[in-house]
Amino acid sequence: MTTPTATPAERRPMTLHRLREMHAKGEKITMLTAYDAMFARLMDECGVDTILVGDSLGMLVQGHTSTVPVSLDEMVYHTRCVARGNRHAWLVSDLPFGSYQEGKEQALRSCVALMQAGAQMIKLEGGGWTPETVHFLTERGIPVCAHLGLTPQTVHALGGFRIQGRDQAGADTLRRHASELAQAGAAMMVLELMPSAVASQVQADNPGVMTIGIGAGAGTAGQVLVLHDMLHVTRGKLPRFARNFMAEGGSIEDGIRRFVTEVKGGRFPDEALHGY
Repeated sequence: MTTPTATPAERRPMTLHRLREMHAKGEKITMLTAYDAMFARLMDECGVDTILVGDSLGMLVQGHTSTVPVSLDEMVYHTRCVARGNRHAWLVSDLPFGSYQEGKEQALRSCVALMQAGAQMIKLEGGGWTPETVHFLTERGIPVCAHLGLTPQTVHALGGFRIQGRDQAGADTLRRHASELAQAGAAMMVLELMPSAVASQVQADNPGVMTIGIGAGAGTAGQVLVLHDMLHVTRGKLPRFARNFMAEGGSIEDGIRRFVTEVKGGRFPDEALHGY
């Protein structure tokens, strides 16, 4: 049985303050990817807390084999489309590869373009060298979501789509990078494809940060899935951490509502099925 979500008329626009209140109370935060106005509107109506305009559109919309070819102009275009369809969810947009690596000033210009298109928070990948950029951006009023673990923009350097932090040295590096990003001002942090125990440690180390897991177990503050994976539109075998929510209902809307309900109720992800 699904838990009813608020109707669009009853929902208040999500804010960073409200997300932090949810996190403080232990309410799980839901996030899905969207790339166009119609899916954004549907997610909003189904009660999704946060919508991510991911550079995953490079693979899912454009047909590339990685996210690397996606340009800033393309991210601005899709952010603008999603913003038109969304009314209440918190809107996060990815800085694509090459739009922030040159330095803090380049990152700021890229953030301005995405926020003028409708983004409310900006996501960037990696640790080590990024805290300086995160601090520079947050000091200028730009909410930042960090991204650690498997970082798709650097997949070639990582040796492919592999689990990160399996050994002690890797786990220690992830925890150190997470703490540095938290201290720099990152309010949210996507943790992708890492052992559940490591992700739980990252959250425990940084209780004020909202960690959003994808293949990182149930110990994070929330969960994100790629829309195409949770609807099983993606061809081939689903990643271990994904779940086909369309198989359990009769419509896309039902699948999205079921995702929200299962995450909020603590039933997704299931460590035995989706964890590492």
